[in-house]
Amino acid sequence: MEKFASPGKGNGLRLLKAVKPGQLLYRAAPFAYIVSKKRLGGVCEHCLRSKEQLPRCSQCKIARYCGAHCQKEAWLDHKRECKCIKDIDPNFPPDSVRLVGRIIFKVMFAQKKSSHFNTFPLFKDVDELSEDMKEGLRHLAKTLQLYLKVEIQDVSQLLPALDIFQIFAKVSASGMRINL
Repeated sequence: MEKFASPGKGNGLRLLKAVKPGQLLYRAAPFAYIVSKKRLGGVCEHCLRSKEQLPRCSQCKIARYCGAHCQKEAWLDHKRECKCIKDIDPNFPPDSVRLVGRIIFKVMFAQKKSSHFNTFPLFKDVDELSEDMKEGLRHLAKTLQLYLKVEIQDVSQLLPALDIFQIFAKVSASGMRINL
């Protein structure tokens, strides 16, 4: 199997030999993910396993984990989100706002660790949106600003390559959902 770039469509995989039905072809960790609001409390925020009793984060009281190992593994993704959730309590942001928040934190963290990380080629480009979709995305962007304010007080602190509106559009168009 080989990776290839498809102009205007992103990256793809191409098989170089025949495979058997059911054979695992590719495995990759997602760049960012969240547990949907309706599933909170029922699955581990890290491994996504379903359990009846899941200990919750002592800070935000929202995130739940199988145990200390999963909580420790998830901390890099959760620590900034945790502050944001506590800051807006009792309100809770829409799933798309939490997901875009995680994407922004990951991109910003990667930028700080690596000086050559300056692009965001994670989703296909979205050029044409209806006015209703644009208005909805503007509303989500404002909600995101309120959600992130404890970590990012001024939107000008975001990397120049991060266009929040475009990230929302790309997540809306390219996001995937796993039903557990």
